Amino acid sequence: MNSLAIPKRREIDYRTMRLIVGVVAMSLPILTSLFSSKPLSSISASYYQLGWSQSIFIGFLFIIAAFMFAYNGVSRRQMVLSKVDGIAALCIVLFPCGCNGHHELVPRVHALAGASMFLILTYFSYAFYKSAMSKGHAHAKARATIYAACGLAMLLTILGLSIDSLIGGPLAERIPRLTFYAETICLIAFGISWLTASQILPVLTRREERFSPLRENNPD
Repeated sequence: MNSLAIPKRREIDYRTMRLIVGVVAMSLPILTSLFSSKPLSSISASYYQLGWSQSIFIGFLFIIAAFMFAYNGVSRRQMVLSKVDGIAALCIVLFPCGCNGHHELVPRVHALAGASMFLILTYFSYAFYKSAMSKGHAHAKARATIYAACGLAMLLTILGLSIDSLIGGPLAERIPRLTFYAETICLIAFGISWLTASQILPVLTRREERFSPLRENNPD
């Protein structure tokens, strides 16, 4: 056997995890909507669609959960929160929403799981921001700006949706697909944040810190 064919690293690099999770998160709202037979009131409503939309929703959330269980971050807090986030992602699938007249298996679990997942991901954007700012150079500061924007977008979207729900849903009445749009903003912001943190994007990383999942010798 050719020794050159044997990878030096036998486990998935944490930046590869960030890359995969980021791409999956950004693809989820686009693909579930594309393959749905009708406009989705929420991304979770694709659970009740037959065909690819349902399969993508379930499969992609299981992918996110699996990688969050495997991801440890750079601190004990990040390690614990990534596991909680994985559980939340599973609960979103295993406890389907009560949307479009369907019955919830356990009331409020789906909504709490969704809110928990995005709040934890907002924290991760903040953690990425702090790490980038500590490096000080221009590329890192550019990444920090993206992390801050993504975290703020997720936080404001979660707060806006929660407030609207608490006061009786006047905005949701005017915009029937409000939940879908809010979830899309959160998932795309989450995806951009993690894709940026993978350090694969050349514009946002210096040559010496740039990562490629296909290259053996990558900077740590």
